[in-house]
Amino acid sequence: MPKLVVDGVEVEVEPGTTLIQACEAAGSEIPRFCYHERLSIAGNCRMCLVEVEKSPKPVASCAMPAGEGMVVHTNSPLVKRAREGVMEFLLINHPLDCPICDQGGECDLQDQSMAYGVDGSRFHENKRAVEEKYMGPLVKTVMTRCIHCTRCIRFTTEVAGISELGAIGRGEDMEITTYLEKALSSELSANVVDLCPVGALTFRPTAFSARPWEYKKTESIDVMDAVGSNIRVDSRGAEVMRILPRTNDDVNEEWISDKTRFVVDGLKTQRLDTPYVRENGKLRAATWDEAFAAIAAKVKAAKPERMAAIAGDLACAESMKALKDLFDKLGSANIDCRQDGAKIGGKGRAAYLFNSTIAGIESADALLIVGSDPRKEAPVLNARILKRWNQGHFRVGLVGEKRDLTYPYDYLGAGASTLGDLVAGKHDFLEVLKGAKNPMIIVGQGALTQKNGAAILAAALKIAELANAVREDWNGFNVLHTAASRVAGLDLGFLPGEGGRDVEAILEGASKGDVDFVYLLGADEIDTARLGSAFVVYQGSHGDMGAHRADVILPGAAYTEKNGTYVNTEGRVQFGRRAIFPMGEAREDWTIIRALSAVLGQTLPYDSLNALRDAMAAALPHFDAVDMIVPAHDLPSVSDADLAALGDDTSPFAVPVKDFYLTNPVARASRVMALCSAEFGAAPAQAAE
Repeated sequence: MPKLVVDGVEVEVEPGTTLIQACEAAGSEIPRFCYHERLSIAGNCRMCLVEVEKSPKPVASCAMPAGEGMVVHTNSPLVKRAREGVMEFLLINHPLDCPICDQGGECDLQDQSMAYGVDGSRFHENKRAVEEKYMGPLVKTVMTRCIHCTRCIRFTTEVAGISELGAIGRGEDMEITTYLEKALSSELSANVVDLCPVGALTFRPTAFSARPWEYKKTESIDVMDAVGSNIRVDSRGAEVMRILPRTNDDVNEEWISDKTRFVVDGLKTQRLDTPYVRENGKLRAATWDEAFAAIAAKVKAAKPERMAAIAGDLACAESMKALKDLFDKLGSANIDCRQDGAKIGGKGRAAYLFNSTIAGIESADALLIVGSDPRKEAPVLNARILKRWNQGHFRVGLVGEKRDLTYPYDYLGAGASTLGDLVAGKHDFLEVLKGAKNPMIIVGQGALTQKNGAAILAAALKIAELANAVREDWNGFNVLHTAASRVAGLDLGFLPGEGGRDVEAILEGASKGDVDFVYLLGADEIDTARLGSAFVVYQGSHGDMGAHRADVILPGAAYTEKNGTYVNTEGRVQFGRRAIFPMGEAREDWTIIRALSAVLGQTLPYDSLNALRDAMAAALPHFDAVDMIVPAHDLPSVSDADLAALGDDTSPFAVPVKDFYLTNPVARASRVMALCSAEFGAAPAQAAE
């Protein structure tokens, strides 16, 4: 490995390391605008110039490989003059917008100009002016500020997988623009604002609303999908103002989806802030005591076998644990956390986890996707697949409906019959998986929600077995969930007990009059018309479909308003933290259930969040392993009987996410998400290749 000296410090680096990385390893900070460690090298801005002995001129450290015996100076008079010259040229055309620029206070150009700028300009020519560009409802442009670092272009092409952003013209006439000024169609498009080192790209929905130093910053977890992206919630007073990504190389690197980022305004509208009780067919505001009394009267009149509970997609682990314990005390086994009816759970933890881990995608060399559109179901995870594809020697096969995944794939077939062919060895893609060192299979909810979902899961397990995808050193069998609450619910056993009803049976029973009482814990993605004459309790944060049908409404806290535990699709336990307090009379969800249990005479044995978390960890020790992967080794074996129901159906697997921007109550309450839905609509199927 090459050794070099940086500012008198000897450092040894990996072959292929650039000088800018070597300098940072030696503790020397190098200014930059175009360089970014997750993007390809452009060498545009020249701000990272350093002096290398025996070199006739300063060297762009981002584009120069570190070599054996190099002696580098990062703070010499030559380097300082060179950087000041670069900064002077960058500021020739940059407008004096700092007082009104949304990037003010967190602008790389501002920061670097403090160190390398001068107090005046030697140029008297008119400043360049550039026409604004339309990039959609999320990204606002002031392209006169652009310094042509091309970070945004490289991001959209290399990470987001769309080729809609580029440069036209040359020199002073160069402009960054979208193709025919159309909106950026990627679900990750707003990450270009984080990457922009100046104020050329800013957030349209939050324009001119606040300054960065006004925010209180809270580290939390995203619940818009099952990836569990690490986020920072910025709030001012009692209002969440914006959501930004936090870096976690094992989960989301430093990206988040547009829905995660801009669902903020949905946290403020259509909120439930007081209990409601339905009287004479109309809901009226009530006190907590009145709401609890109405529930208690119905519970005491109902038999345990005629009561049921359904947990929604945004529920935290604490609320599901409390509700499960309450229904256990009431003697009812009719509970389910699978709103979509997925045929999963009860066969071992490894059968419903993303066992390869999200970071493990980069170690795979062949991938079979079954009934999933990862671009819409988990955009950040899909970007990781694209990252692996860009590295080469990576075949992808798809079974399901054709979609634009941002990377090429082999289309194998539409549905269950194709899986049967793969199991029987009638399809040559099985040989691709067998020939791979680390083959990988991703099973999506579009396949598992089919009537024969259990057989489809068994077929995927069989393919993993045939491809030797599950070994001591590698587990290539993965399930991609779409709900943030799903893995925690399956872990906690929020599933029908012996003789209990699942979601479909609960709805069927309610419509026939066999179920008298239904408790909806944020469950809005079910057909509420099928609840018949059952007495419905809805506990949640928004007035969505479940609340419209409810007989009693208990206002809960949104995910930014409570401390909650979430388990992502790979089984990683993470903590969401409260950024602001709940609205009005709303309360944290587990406390509502705890208070209700006392009214029902079935008091739960925990009075604090820590006591509840201790109870979860006592039952399931992996809840103590926060932000860690606890591998599961309990994949079930597959028999011919398990595969019998597979059939020869050729119809495509269902698409679980039809409109990426309107998948949950918070998103449906958001005006920004409604604009995005109108702009981009439901995901179009990909044309035949």
